[in-house]
Amino acid sequence: MPMSRNHPSVAEIFGVDTVDLIEPSFADLIDDRFTALLLECPGDQARLLVDEESDPLAIAVHSGKDRWSAGCYHLRQPTASLISFFEDLGGDIYQEDRPVWEEAVREYYSLRIAAEVTPAFEDLNPERRTMVRELLEGAWGPGDGTTCLDFCCGSGLGSAVLRDLGYRVLACDIDCSLLSLGFSTGRLVPRETMCIDAQCARHYIEPVAIGLGLMFGEINDFNADVWEVLTRELVMLTDRCLITVGKEEEACRITAWAQESGCDVDVSENTRDPIYDRWICTMTRNHP
Repeated sequence: MPMSRNHPSVAEIFGVDTVDLIEPSFADLIDDRFTALLLECPGDQARLLVDEESDPLAIAVHSGKDRWSAGCYHLRQPTASLISFFEDLGGDIYQEDRPVWEEAVREYYSLRIAAEVTPAFEDLNPERRTMVRELLEGAWGPGDGTTCLDFCCGSGLGSAVLRDLGYRVLACDIDCSLLSLGFSTGRLVPRETMCIDAQCARHYIEPVAIGLGLMFGEINDFNADVWEVLTRELVMLTDRCLITVGKEEEACRITAWAQESGCDVDVSENTRDPIYDRWICTMTRNHP
């Protein structure tokens, strides 16, 4: 089995030069329909990647000269027919730690966004980074390697500050142009970032200790249902989280949704930034 460096690519994990993942986007990794594409490959070799518990992570098929195609199975299960296909090819078994594989897959799709999507226009006030750092440092202190979910991360202001404070970041957003901007500025790191609809985050993300929802909103009667789902997803995936909004009435909505989800909520006014992070909702989930 191949040796791994700290942050190997998908291809390096499989010990080959090039691997094309069959799923078109990170969001598609939960969709069983793409398994059929792997079964259609005219392969002559196959490799099964398993984690430290011997659970499947991916299957790669040699699909041409120096080309491999792979399907990801860390978020869904391979079918019995795919396992039979692998066995019929007399495939080899490789092993990698699950977190290493997950990082490599996030990086694979993030680098594609960085290369193919035009970044959004940069409109970040440089002073806001300092204000957000003061806010988070006062609320949580240094990270010491604790994982923090940057939920609806945008172009990555929260991720950059969390990283500065010593947190391990896991970020997600649905807007490819904002993510591309985050990659181009260095605020977002490809191996930490997922392009998904955060309303479905539970299908992609395991619960972590803390989470950040920086500048949720604007929340109004027309989009409140979406922000309600997002708030409930964030509090469900974290033990503690912090959400900032611009208006007091938005903070009231966040508070109600979080309390209905079983959280204790503390709301305070932030005088550092009169525009963006004016109101802070700090939530702690009550475990049954």
